[in-house]
Amino acid sequence: MTQVKILAQSAEPHPLTDLLNRAFGPGRLARTAERLREGNQRIAAYDRMAIDNDGALMGAISFWPVRVEQTAGLLLGPLAVHPDMQGQGVGQALMQDALAAIDEARFAFTVLVGDLPYYQKAEFSVAPRALQLPGPVDPQRLLLRGEAKLCAALSGMVRRAPELC
Repeated sequence: MTQVKILAQSAEPHPLTDLLNRAFGPGRLARTAERLREGNQRIAAYDRMAIDNDGALMGAISFWPVRVEQTAGLLLGPLAVHPDMQGQGVGQALMQDALAAIDEARFAFTVLVGDLPYYQKAEFSVAPRALQLPGPVDPQRLLLRGEAKLCAALSGMVRRAPELC
């Protein structure tokens, strides 16, 4: 991995927005996962950013409180890495550092929309078909991490839960 520092804090708004736009393009706000971020509040304690030796933002990850029925969880994302740094382990380092900090007694699962081969390295698997997001999503890209028995039993709509902040 290229040398970056992982910091347990969030980036300034302008550089973060620039990174998200570069990593995901102009359609990023139209994605289904964005519906769970609208009107919600990040869990700042789990925000991470990667900076290079010059202090430039190279990557960032955020988590948002969600629920399925009465079970509290987190939405992972966005996980963004500067295009020049992609494929160099920055995203995995951000994700591993942030996931290790999660209070699993408070947040029983983590959900995201992404590519299984990438996120499987962090113990994500395809969510049960009974789990739904508030919009269209390829069921093979709806991924879940948590205790296996609990994850297998999750059923219903994933809803934003700003009251958990």
